Amino acid sequence: MQVIVFGAGGIGGVIGAQLFRQGQPVQLIARGAHLAAIQQSGLGLELPGESLRLPIQAVADPSHIDWDQDDPAVVILAVKSQDTEQALRSVALVAPPQTAVVCAQNGVENERRALRLFANTYAMCVMCPTTHLEPGVVQAHSAPVTGLLDLGRYPNGVDPLVETLARAMNEASFDSRAVPDVMRWKYTKLLKNLSNAVEALCGPAGRGSEIDTLARREGEAALRAAGIDFASDAEDAQRRGSLLQLQRTRRSEWSGGSSWQSLARGAGSIEADYLNAEIVLLGRLHGVATPANELLGRMANESACSGSAPGQWRPDQLVDLLGA
Repeated sequence: MQVIVFGAGGIGGVIGAQLFRQGQPVQLIARGAHLAAIQQSGLGLELPGESLRLPIQAVADPSHIDWDQDDPAVVILAVKSQDTEQALRSVALVAPPQTAVVCAQNGVENERRALRLFANTYAMCVMCPTTHLEPGVVQAHSAPVTGLLDLGRYPNGVDPLVETLARAMNEASFDSRAVPDVMRWKYTKLLKNLSNAVEALCGPAGRGSEIDTLARREGEAALRAAGIDFASDAEDAQRRGSLLQLQRTRRSEWSGGSSWQSLARGAGSIEADYLNAEIVLLGRLHGVATPANELLGRMANESACSGSAPGQWRPDQLVDLLGA
């Protein structure tokens, strides 16, 4: 099974690296300094107690890949949601139409966009603490289980490819399960990802703060009004169990999630439009007020565009802005 990982940052890089270590044919699609570093020296993978340099092939564009027309590849889409459209279009130009696309991304909109172009679209619910701040290096902070990667066919169901992928992920240090109602779990993850903007704006102090709680409360109300099912906290806790064990790598501890890292890297964009603004959209469609998520989405975008470092706000300041 040829695996193409489109987006070799924290999640994509770690998934690709761990599959590669198990002998899976893997190619990465990356960009900029990260691509140059991988092409020159391989991909650096840092795990708790172990650092590796892996000679994984990396290219800048899907047109540089030799696509097998008889045995279509699996594309694991791991770019940020704001980059999905361009990534999908570039794959569609060169890949066989029966290619399988697995959306290993935050948010719930990526699968809809992929299904417009690829009949074989899959959703992956990712719970995997990783870091990508330095070109050519990705870090995984949980061991011995690197992350939880549940997947299913979109919009629902399980097929032989799902089972094959789950087995491959389990062999590569992940806990992966075939889940027929995978989007239910991705909506559950969406609710948790509403905290991403809070963490990016406020740093660790934002986790569990009042503004964080308000955003989650709005999210649940919007999903219920829209008739969208999601797992309870008890179900989510049962799925996670004690599988994720955060540990320090040689260079650092896990400092923050993907949105925090976007500001820390000065990426210039952030995926709040597909997290907090997803709740804002549902609220507007179904008559639910979502002022906290509207504020968080707007401020996260402003911070990314201005190049602000993470942690520039206090949670109480954001609450005050809600009442302004």
